[in-house]
Amino acid sequence: MTDLPESTNPLDTRDEHEHERVRSGPLWRHARWAALVTAAGVALGWLGALFRIGPEEYGLPPAAPGALWPYLLAWAVIGLGLGAVLRFVAAKVPVHSPAEVLIGTVVIGTRLSLGWRPEPLEIAGLAAAALLLVTVWCAVALRGAAAVRRSQGSSGVA
Repeated sequence: MTDLPESTNPLDTRDEHEHERVRSGPLWRHARWAALVTAAGVALGWLGALFRIGPEEYGLPPAAPGALWPYLLAWAVIGLGLGAVLRFVAAKVPVHSPAEVLIGTVVIGTRLSLGWRPEPLEIAGLAAAALLLVTVWCAVALRGAAAVRRSQGSSGVA
């Protein structure tokens, strides 16, 4: 007899969601992930704003006067907080692309802050917007995991 392949789809998508998995492990691994991804986001945001930060003799004046380090430090702390939220949820349920979400929010926040040099209250507003985005992202993952558990429970009963 002829054996049928497991999948009739020529484009096998079993590994499509390989990055969507529960990320369990020790606390130091979660902290290292949050620190590295946040550092990458801050660095990319700084590099994106670099052309506006350089000396005026290069042709582009700085977007706003002031020190860079307070903004870089602020977004590093904000990124660590966002990373902690993402990683906490990712340790419980599969979260789709947590690193990309963290890097994206930190890059945008760093880039906006370096080009605009907002006051602390405005940075808090940007941080709140980033936290809202991450919270919604995690809520979608939690809701999806709950729906999967309910569907598996109902199919096991029937």
